[in-house]
Amino acid sequence: MKYHVVERFVSLNGEGERAGEPAVFIRLAGCPLRCSYCDTGYALSFDAPCELMDADEIAAYISDTEIRDVTLTGGEPLAAEGIRDLLLRLSKLPVRVEIETSGAVDLSVCRGIDPPPVITVDYKLPSSGMEGRMIPHNFTELSAEDTVKFVVGTPEDLERAAQIIQQYHLTDQCHVHISPVWGKLPLRDIANFITERRLNGVRMQLQLHKIIWDPNTRGV
Repeated sequence: MKYHVVERFVSLNGEGERAGEPAVFIRLAGCPLRCSYCDTGYALSFDAPCELMDADEIAAYISDTEIRDVTLTGGEPLAAEGIRDLLLRLSKLPVRVEIETSGAVDLSVCRGIDPPPVITVDYKLPSSGMEGRMIPHNFTELSAEDTVKFVVGTPEDLERAAQIIQQYHLTDQCHVHISPVWGKLPLRDIANFITERRLNGVRMQLQLHKIIWDPNTRGV
């Protein structure tokens, strides 16, 4: 099995519970969604320019970096053919594997992997145009190590995020982050919303890589 690797690089985690820590990123091609604010359009197509690597080659690259945090991203990594086989192979490495997923793919593909990958679900809100593709049942697959991230671009997005958080009691189950669509919503509006609504357990988070480097820079 060959995987379509659009990018592989070492950088800092830009977001998530390990934000600011070093990580090795494996970006796989292909995504079934077309979000209005997508910043990785070059990885959306399943036949995007890439290098073909099998699971052993990916594992060898990760080992050679000497980095112990691995992020599988995309695109939509869980939509990649044979993704479970790759996860099983990486589970044999002394690393922490994190998956960045849109929430539009059934998370049950990750069941039974030991140790389990850490999952970050990027729940798509109204301004993305893709909320109808979300699978709310995925929330039942999450543990205390996992995260639900809401990327907000409008006041409507903020209201919808609060509704979802409360409806599914997400802060009792996993980490919950709210992050802005880059340049679309004043940061103070998000901060004020979280505090005024008393959203205990919800963390506002910025994309560090877009602050450190130019927002359009690849490979960071």
